[in-house]
Amino acid sequence: MSDKTRLPTGQEAIREKGWVGAHRYLILRRLSQAFFLMLFLLGPWFGVWWVAGTLAGSRTLGVLPLTDPFVLLQGMFAGHWPEATALLGALIVLVAYALIGGRVYCSWVCPINPVTDAAHWLHERLGLQKGWQPKRTTRFWILGAALVVSALSGTIAWEIVNPITMLHRGLVFGIGFAWALVAMIFLFDLVVARRGWCGHVCPVGAFYGLLGAKSLLRVSAADRTVCDNCMDCYAVCPESHVISPALKGKPGETPLILSPDCTNCGRCIDVCSVNVFNFTHRFDHHLKTGEGAANDPNTSHAA
Repeated sequence: MSDKTRLPTGQEAIREKGWVGAHRYLILRRLSQAFFLMLFLLGPWFGVWWVAGTLAGSRTLGVLPLTDPFVLLQGMFAGHWPEATALLGALIVLVAYALIGGRVYCSWVCPINPVTDAAHWLHERLGLQKGWQPKRTTRFWILGAALVVSALSGTIAWEIVNPITMLHRGLVFGIGFAWALVAMIFLFDLVVARRGWCGHVCPVGAFYGLLGAKSLLRVSAADRTVCDNCMDCYAVCPESHVISPALKGKPGETPLILSPDCTNCGRCIDVCSVNVFNFTHRFDHHLKTGEGAANDPNTSHAA
């Protein structure tokens, strides 16, 4: 058995790239999540109202409206026709996430993501079993149920229990139930269903996945011929089923990860010591070395 196979997940990448290089996108994601969260807390905490509102709906610098399109959709199902500013705000968000990838919201913006990542980290450290795994379609059923309940009740149903909104309220007002709900999500991912909340339950992630199904931003296994089968990318990916079609595809098949379940978190790029993966756009199907290289104008023909 080689040293490679004995090393814990990510250690080979740390040895080759250094700790920062092997955690580059994880660090950037945490900074991004903290940045967006603080934008909404500057007003309530410090009286600096650059952004007023929450991730459900806000106004930036008193001018730019932003509206969560899932919240807007629930409101419309509830029979509340939105004002023009809410429609404009939703359109801005729709276009942005349709272009860059809907589930980028899950990994780069959502404040619950660090909670579920922490639960997964502890789950791995404790060596717990995978546990019960709800079907991935569960989140779509919950999404549909939220719309139906909104229509029947005349309320924006998911916002009543949305942990993202509850966390924001908890940070502003110190509401005990908000923290209890966050703790329940942590425990759910820790002892009930590994990576269960984001991957199987959350309807917000399901909605943004549908929204970004044809987005431009993609991860590519462009250098997949140098893959040494260490499996580190599978170990760190929150939606590991999206990797195989790109990484293990037949010669000539696209190396792009095209599944809308991909969150574009970049962890596969971080932990790969041989640099198989990179960020690119959905029209970039080229392969760097080996298969297809002879027909790829972007690679050298030298042996």
